Order: sequence, then structure tokens, then C-alpha cells
Amino acid sequence: MSDIASDTRRGSRFRIGLFSPPLILAFFCAALFSLLMLPLTVPIGAFYWDTFIYFDAANRLGNGQVPSVDFFAPAGPLGYWLFAFLIGIFPLAQPVLLAQWMILAVAAPLFALVLLDADRRSRTIALALVLPFILFVALPINATQYSSYPSIDGFGYYNRQCIHLLYVLTAALLFATNRMVVVTVLTGTMTALFLTKITGFAAGGLLCAFAVLAGRVAIREGFLILSGFAAILLALQLADGVTLAYVNDLLTLAAMNEGVLLQRFLQAGSLHFGIVASAGLLCAVLLFAERRDLADAAGSLTPRALLPGLARLFDRGSMWLGVGLVAGLFFETQNTGSQPFVFIWPIVLAILVNVGHLKGKLLVACLALAAATTLPSLVSTLQKAARALVGQMNYVAIDLPNLKTLDQVSQRAEIVDRSATVLNLYKRHPATFQAFADDRILPDFTFYTAPDMHLTWLRAIDDGVEAIRAYEAANDVRFETIFSLNFTNPFPYLMDRDAPKGVPIGADPSRTVPQPNAFVLSEIARTDLVLYPKCPITISNVELYGVYEAVLDTRTRISLSPCWDGLLRQGFGADGSAGGGTRP
Repeated sequence: MSDIASDTRRGSRFRIGLFSPPLILAFFCAALFSLLMLPLTVPIGAFYWDTFIYFDAANRLGNGQVPSVDFFAPAGPLGYWLFAFLIGIFPLAQPVLLAQWMILAVAAPLFALVLLDADRRSRTIALALVLPFILFVALPINATQYSSYPSIDGFGYYNRQCIHLLYVLTAALLFATNRMVVVTVLTGTMTALFLTKITGFAAGGLLCAFAVLAGRVAIREGFLILSGFAAILLALQLADGVTLAYVNDLLTLAAMNEGVLLQRFLQAGSLHFGIVASAGLLCAVLLFAERRDLADAAGSLTPRALLPGLARLFDRGSMWLGVGLVAGLFFETQNTGSQPFVFIWPIVLAILVNVGHLKGKLLVACLALAAATTLPSLVSTLQKAARALVGQMNYVAIDLPNLKTLDQVSQRAEIVDRSATVLNLYKRHPATFQAFADDRILPDFTFYTAPDMHLTWLRAIDDGVEAIRAYEAANDVRFETIFSLNFTNPFPYLMDRDAPKGVPIGADPSRTVPQPNAFVLSEIARTDLVLYPKCPITISNVELYGVYEAVLDTRTRISLSPCWDGLLRQGFGADGSAGGGTRP
């Protein structure tokens, strides 16, 4: 692979034109952000309520709260900062599209530097880098299929954002030769990865460490990158204390989600077997083709010229692909939805640039395995996106007036109608779903993946907003702080209120809800209204109540609607006669 640099150093003039890759990237970003000005709808899919997390975070940030300092978060603060900033600029934006495209605010400028550098030497390579990037960033599509209906994926945002950042980082390591570009892009991408998801940062760190070993990054450049990274984190710590608070959250999450790493590697490998097997075979073929050169490089290692010797030994396609494969597998061990291994395309591209010396069967094998490694993700993403686009032509939108932009989704008319019927069943038969919760199971094993579940949940949220407003009007009160005992808490955002500090966003009792300390319990105690959802009652609702039971049992319980019980702060002004009910 070392001959990539020498082959592509020829021609250093900056070129621009209609097919200039940096210009294509700029037009692409402009087009996507223009679409955010329109009230578009997208076909709702599995786990859509993950999108609500960003609104919860944006509302908290708008009210002065700081990620990790004032609320527990399932991922790094960068996405919340970007979403909170951009939702103010694009108030009509479809939430899934905004959450998907916002990473361009960070990734695009860094990638433009790489493209400018690569384009000076080879426009073909620069185009081959930019076109896959814009395709995968544009489409909120995961590799894993959770819904049989054509739809978009309103979850896995953190994972896709990391994949896109890793793509930029890998492209810089392999195709940027300007040292300032390399240092700047690696500093920016590694910082963004750290502030997005720690497993993405670990995967990027592995690639960067190997780049030092392969001679792509000089040791002094490594110190510059580390210094820049540390300076940014120090500035954030001095500004609002977010860095150390985020590290503490990471340690808490690690303790709550500890598992057998080997088992998770095997699971990730089996889920993405086609890509992993093809890439592994490509590594093996390349190692076989390079066996004599590898033996010579290993035999010529001397202490006096150790670094150049290591670079000759490791800076080759087989080694880069192997490291990329390990980094990708490690990253996927913690993912539910993602665009897995997309970031290894720059590595495969570098391999393709250098296979010209191979002949006959070896060349055919390399080309076939390179295609088998990269084309499945491309074909699957395009196929799912095309199904969603065509399917939406026959879909109907749902109109729920209290949800701002959260209802900018569509689905088959039968499923939309079914969601209204199911909500009515939840209201009429709460005991049935309480029985499921009592037995610690969901109404269906794949309950949260069904689009109609999330449409029903949207209807329940709309019902809750209406019920709260009706109660406030009838009793001449206003709940300034609201907290919902559910996975997400969209009410403060939808009603322009506040949420209590300390409580997590994205509250999964099994993974992301630590035991509350005295501060968190005091915040819950001071919250005006705590909502207990009953459409439907689930084991998670019951468990969340149990987490905060010490301060909830003393509250006055009222029935706001068949879907929502309200737990009022003591002394708020209600005598309890408006409802009542029993503890969950």
C-alpha cells in the first residue's frame, strides 16, 4: 500500500469543475439541508421512539441543562448539541432526516479537506471516496431488518454517525498526504467519535494506532493529534464540566452492560457473516500473494531502522483490511442498528488501486472478494431505500395536532387505522396488559419493532398532551416540570416545559437507568407532574416506577385520561378526588 502515496503524489494543483469531489460534497450538503426546510414525511419503521430522545435533549439544552452534568445520556453529547442547534434553524424538519444528516455539520468540512488533498493527485480516487459517502449519509437505513414493511430506520443514529466519521478518518489515513490535513482530520474525527459513542472512538483509536505502526502517521504527528484532542476536551471541561461527567456516565454504562466480549464478537460476526467472511478471505488471498514480500520485510527488520521496517511490513492492503475488520467487529458488538463496515470501503479502494501487479486467478479472486465485501451493504441500502420511497406513495400520513413535527410520518392505511383501534383496546382493557407486565413479558416478543406500536404510541402521546392541558384549564394550574415513566419523555418539549435534572433520556431499565442517588430523587420529588403511561402498561413502566418508588409513593395519584395517570407533587393543589387508582 505504500505505493499509493507515490502513485498519487503526481499532480498537486488544485482543480475545480462540475465533477470536483469537494464541490459535489458541498452541493450534496446544500441539497439535504434545503430539504430540512420542508415539512416532509417518511414511512415510520421500527423503534421510531428512539428519535424522541433528541427532542428531550434539545429541550433540556434549551432550558440550560448540560449533557451528563444535568442528565444521564445513553451516548455522547455531540449529537444532542447538533440537534438542539439545528432544530432552531429548521423547525419544520422531519426528525429522522434531521438526526441522520446533522453529522454532516462536523464530518463534511473534515471530509472536504481529504477530498481536496486526494483530488490534487487523482480525481477518480476522490470521486470513488465521495460517492459512497454521500449515499450512506443520505439514507437513514440500517443493515439489520426489523420490519417487513417498507420504512426508514428511526434508530441507530449514534452508530451510523460513528460509521460516517470512521469513513472520513479511514479515507484520511489512506489517501491524504498533506500532513496538516492528516493531523486536522484525525483530531477532528477522533474528538467527534469520542463525543458520539465510545466504541466508535475505540475503533478509530485502533485504526490510528495501526497507522502509526504502518508509518502513515508519524509519532510526532500522533502527539499533535493527542494534544489537540486533549485541548478540546479540557476546554469543554472548563466551560461546563461535561468531559469528566461524560466519562463518569461511560463508566456507569459499562458497569450496567458488562458481558462476554468474545460472545458479542461471535454474534456480530454471525449477523454480518457475508461481509466478514468475504473480507477475511480477501485478507487471506492478499497475504498469499504477498507471502514472499512479507517474508523479506520481516527478515529485514533491524533495530537501527525499526520504524521504516515496520512500515514496509504492515503498510499493505491485507494488514489494513484485517485491522479494519477487527475494528468494525468490535464496534458492532454494541450495536442494534448500523451501517456496518461501510468505513472499510477506503481500504478496499486502496487495495484495488494496488492489485494491478497480480495476474490470473489471484487478480480475479481479489476483485470478486472486494465486490463481495462492499456490494452487499450498497445493494441492501439501496433496496431498502427504494422500497421505502415506492411504498410511501401508497401510504397515508398521520395527523396529530399536539406533536409538532413528531407526527411527520406515514404508513399503510390499514396500519394507521389499526393503531387507532389498538389504542382504544388499551383504554378498554388495561387489566389484560397489566397481566403481561405482571408476568414480566411484553404483549409480543418483537413488540417495539412493529410500526403500528409506534403509531399507537404517537396517538397516546397526543392524548396525554390533550389530557394535561384539559386538567390544567379545569384546575387553573400549570405543570412547569413534567416527567414520564417511559422510554422517552417528549412532554416537556411538546408543551414548552422543563424536565427534572438527573434522570436519563432513553430510559431502558435494563441498560440505561442507574440507581438514583439523593440528588436525582430530590429532583423527582420536586417535579410537578410525573406521568404513568397505561397505553399499554408494560414491564418497563412498572420497573421505572420501582426505580423512583421512594419518592413516588407519597404523591397524589389522579387519572388524567384512560392512557395516563398523573402523580402530583405534594401540595400542588389537588386533593386526590379527581382520580386515584392503585400503585402499578
